[in-house]
Amino acid sequence: MGVKPDRWIIEMSERHAMISPFSAEQVRQGISFGTSSYGYDFRLADEFKLLKPGIDQVIDPKQDNHAFFDDVTAKSVVIPPRSFILARSLEYFRIPRNIITVCFGKSTYARSGVIVNVTPFEPEWEGFATLSLANTAPLPVRVHAGEGIAQLLFLEATEVCTTSYKDKKGKYQGQVSITLSKGK
Repeated sequence: MGVKPDRWIIEMSERHAMISPFSAEQVRQGISFGTSSYGYDFRLADEFKLLKPGIDQVIDPKQDNHAFFDDVTAKSVVIPPRSFILARSLEYFRIPRNIITVCFGKSTYARSGVIVNVTPFEPEWEGFATLSLANTAPLPVRVHAGEGIAQLLFLEATEVCTTSYKDKKGKYQGQVSITLSKGK
């Protein structure tokens, strides 16, 4: 990196509009977000997909599952026990060709039983991140829009990749809303 990791993230975000909106400092109101020592803590948007009650079908990632979900806009939602919801990041990401990310859930939510699942942001992927938030607890758990949900760690390559996500025309490129699986 050559510069301090937190300064590097600020420079990369400014140079490539890598994260928008971007907070150059960590905001410690509610569940924190913004630049951290070696990464960026991003926020949860106010858009969610909740499983409809009473659905007893099989969710198949190779099929259209829109009928199983209700779209909800809210400041917070409750994840039922041993269930999951889909959500999206508040921030829009543009990953440079020489960068890949790894994402981990925030410990505040992990301590409540919530597991955040999102795949790495590949070189030249861009969009809002679709997140799967799983409640492993035997009790309902509330998640809050506008507050930190996960931390991205940025890994910089010494050489650019041969084939980026954009080059291979990845099916989740440029997503602007919560995107269900496109297994076909």
